[in-house]
Amino acid sequence: MSEGREQDQPEERESAARPVTAAARRERRGSVRPAGRKDSAARPSEADSDAAEEKKGRPTRARGDQEKRPGIFARIVRYVREVVSELRKVIWPTRKQMITYTSVVLVFVAFMVALVFGLDSAFAWGVFKVFA
Repeated sequence: MSEGREQDQPEERESAARPVTAAARRERRGSVRPAGRKDSAARPSEADSDAAEEKKGRPTRARGDQEKRPGIFARIVRYVREVVSELRKVIWPTRKQMITYTSVVLVFVAFMVALVFGLDSAFAWGVFKVFA
């Protein structure tokens, strides 16, 4: 019997330690993490500043230390290579899909031309009747 109780207890502990609702997660985050405000934060110790420097990475380059840009032809070649690599990622339509898309566009354009022509003719007839 005690073995069964021990097996049940870890499940209860996991459910208690792991909040289910968003409100419970926010509440837990607020209690676990420090406030992080400038006025409440004490001056960082040397160990904290060393850790912060490691996280920053390399310092920003000075204006005079900028690396030389590659030549115009190297930039053009790089651009063309990037364009080709991006075009390889495109999923091109098959011939059947292309015919279908083209026919749908042509039918839609023909319908819109007929609609505009019809409305234009109707308004022209109406204006002619009113003013003539």
